[in-house]
Amino acid sequence: MSVELPFAPVDDIIRENADGLRVSADAAEELARRIQSEGAKRAQTAAVRADQDHRKTLMATDFGGTDPPDRDTVALPIAPVDRIARLDIDDRYRVSMDARIVLAAQLEAFANRIAAAAALLARHAQRRTITADDIGQYFQLEHYFE
Repeated sequence: MSVELPFAPVDDIIRENADGLRVSADAAEELARRIQSEGAKRAQTAAVRADQDHRKTLMATDFGGTDPPDRDTVALPIAPVDRIARLDIDDRYRVSMDARIVLAAQLEAFANRIAAAAALLARHAQRRTITADDIGQYFQLEHYFE
């Protein structure tokens, strides 16, 4: 599976949560992969909601959002988030701009939660670098972080 999301904004999100720790390139790649998977899953759920309302356009409300945040406040780029939303849904669906922004904000919050936990795991392992293993470990232990 190719990753639609550029690694640079994902790396920035990890660094914001790293509190001085270094970030390996593979950590950003792993988190981008996880973000993409989560975004595709959320879009599938949104498509089911749109189907129930007999619509072809995914709206912000289909993602659980009402008013999207200001586009400039979202760190994840909108175009790749749009491609992520379309990965596992039919071509007949459109994704409104508000829905893209809401999804980007949700995926950013998802990424922030994982990055903060990965930093905690790296510190617990007495390492100075967040790695892909820390990202993966989060998903094995995520019920402890909630």
